[in-house]
Amino acid sequence: MSARAPLTARGGRHTLEQVSHLALFLVVGAGFVRLALIDVPLCWYIVSLSGALALVYAAGLTWWDRLGQLGRRAWVPVLVLLWTVLTFLTQAPLTTAYVWCALPLACAALRVLGRRAAVVTVAVITVVLVGSLVRATGRFDPEVALVPVAAVWATVALYRTQQRDAAVRQRIVEELRDTRDTLAEQQRQAGVLAERTRIARDLHDTLAQELAGSVMMLQVAERDWDERPDVARIRVRAVADGLGANLAETRRIIRDLTPAAVAEAGLEDALRLLCARSRTEGAGASVRFHAVGAHQPVLDDHTATTLFRVAQSTLANVREHARAASVLVTYRRHRDRVELEVSDDGLGFDPTAAFAAGARADRGFGLPAARARLRECGGDLDVSSVPGGGTRVRATVSAPPRIRPVAPLTAATAS
Repeated sequence: MSARAPLTARGGRHTLEQVSHLALFLVVGAGFVRLALIDVPLCWYIVSLSGALALVYAAGLTWWDRLGQLGRRAWVPVLVLLWTVLTFLTQAPLTTAYVWCALPLACAALRVLGRRAAVVTVAVITVVLVGSLVRATGRFDPEVALVPVAAVWATVALYRTQQRDAAVRQRIVEELRDTRDTLAEQQRQAGVLAERTRIARDLHDTLAQELAGSVMMLQVAERDWDERPDVARIRVRAVADGLGANLAETRRIIRDLTPAAVAEAGLEDALRLLCARSRTEGAGASVRFHAVGAHQPVLDDHTATTLFRVAQSTLANVREHARAASVLVTYRRHRDRVELEVSDDGLGFDPTAAFAAGARADRGFGLPAARARLRECGGDLDVSSVPGGGTRVRATVSAPPRIRPVAPLTAATAS
C-alpha cells in the first residue's frame, strides 16, 4: 500500500494552546519580578515553588509523547496541586500574580483528561481560584471573584467548541482522504480497462485481421494446389511473409511501441508497404498508394500509429467483405492536417447501420473503434458508402507544420 500524503486538520485550537502556554510562563515570570522586588524570606520559597510549577509545565510539553496517556493524566493533577499550594502561600497583596494561571491549567485539563474528569478538574480550579481571592480580600467580592471565574469558564467553552470543530475538520479530512483513495483506485481501474481495450483493438486490427487473411489465402492456395501450383506457392510464400511481419508486430505490441513498419520506415513508407502486401494478399486486383502535398507536417508516434491502424483495418475489411477490383489509398499532407483516404469499387454497405451496430461480437471493433481512436488524437473519421456503389473512408488528424531551420548568416549574405 502506498504511503498516504499528509492531510491534517489545522485549526484555532492549536493557537489557543500556544497562547495558554505563553500565558502561564508570562504570569510566572511577572510573579518572579514582583516577588524579587519585595525580597523577604517567604517570597523566595514562593519563587522556588512557582519555578517548580513552570518547570513541571515545560517538562510536560517537552516530553509529551514520552509521558504517554497515563503520564499526561498524572501531569495535570501535579500542576493543579503546585498551583493550589502556590496561591495559598502567596501573600495577600500578591495573590493576583498567580490567579490567572487558572486559564492555562484549565486548558491543559481539557486537552489531557476525559470530558467528566476535565469538568471536575476545572471545578476544582474554580474553587481554588475563588478561595484564594476570598482569602486575599478577606471577603467575597463578586466584582473581584467573578471576573476570573467567568474568564476560566469562557475559555473552557471556547476550547470545547474548537475541540468539536477540530474533530469535525479531522473527520472531513479522513473522508476526503478516503474519497481520494477511492478515486485513485477507480482511475487505476479505468486505466487498466482502457489499456485492455487498446490492446484488444490493436490485436483485432493486426493479428486478427492478418490471420483471417492468411486463412483465406491458404484456403485459396489449397484449391489451386493441383491445377495452379505456382500460384498456390506464391500465395503460401505471401502467407509466410505475412506471418513473419505479424510476429514482429506482436513483439512490438508487447513492448507497447509503435508498429514495426511505422517505427522503421515512417508512416508514408509504411503505408506504401502495407498497400503492396494488401495487393498480394487479395484486397483487390489493384491496390495503389498515392501521396499528395508538399507540406511535411509533424505527427507524433501515437497519431502516426493510429493512422496506420486505420489503414490496416480498412484494407482488411476490404479484403474480407468488399470484393473490390480496385483500391486507392491516398495520403494527403496539408499544412495543418493529414488526411488518409481509402476508396474502393466494391460491394459497399450502409455506414449508419455499421456505426449503430458498434463493436458487436460478429463484427469486431471496425469503424466505431477507428473513429474512437482518431478522436483520441483530435481527429475524426468520415465514411461514405452505398450498397453496390463502393466505399470511401477518410481519416483526418490535425498536425502542426514542420519548423524549417533558419540558414545561418554568412559573410556573403551579410554583405
